[in-house]
Amino acid sequence: MTTPVNYSKTAFSLVGVALAMLALGFASKPLYDAFCRVTGYGGTTQRAQVNESQIIDRMVTVSFDTNVSKDLAWDFKPAVASVDVQVGQSTVTYYKVTNTSDKPVTGVATFNVAPIKAAPYFVKTECFCFTEQTLQPGQTVNFPVIFYIDSLIEEEKRADDVREVTLSYTFFESRNQEAIAQSSELARGIN
Repeated sequence: MTTPVNYSKTAFSLVGVALAMLALGFASKPLYDAFCRVTGYGGTTQRAQVNESQIIDRMVTVSFDTNVSKDLAWDFKPAVASVDVQVGQSTVTYYKVTNTSDKPVTGVATFNVAPIKAAPYFVKTECFCFTEQTLQPGQTVNFPVIFYIDSLIEEEKRADDVREVTLSYTFFESRNQEAIAQSSELARGIN
């Protein structure tokens, strides 16, 4: 004797599984970003407030690397190629960015720290990469970055050999560029 199949129960279960998978798909990017920020995975730096009481004698050379996506008409350079920083000491550096196009352009920067084992200890307290940046045609801006290397790096045995760190940025045109252009056109029409 065979048991009758309850098609409505099976269909309901399959729809539930499909909706759960869809929800996980939408949640994966924010969850992955949160995971990277907490763990420093993939060279993602930490973001925190400065604790100046944790300054130690160890020195690290921080080099700066810049890149611009081929579809973004910007010139992007660090003010200096590198700086020597004391672990735990807050440091400020600047980046010069110029919009070389004849229209307003909004860009967003991604960043990475190498070696990866240093990333969890590289803490930025202020950075242009936290938000989108809009530059007018021909406009040049000097963006500051305030950072420090957390003194907890001293407790990590596998980071004992870290004496050089590279902070690398890449600017991309914002995906919201079309909406920004439309709002700019509306603003010009209203004025």
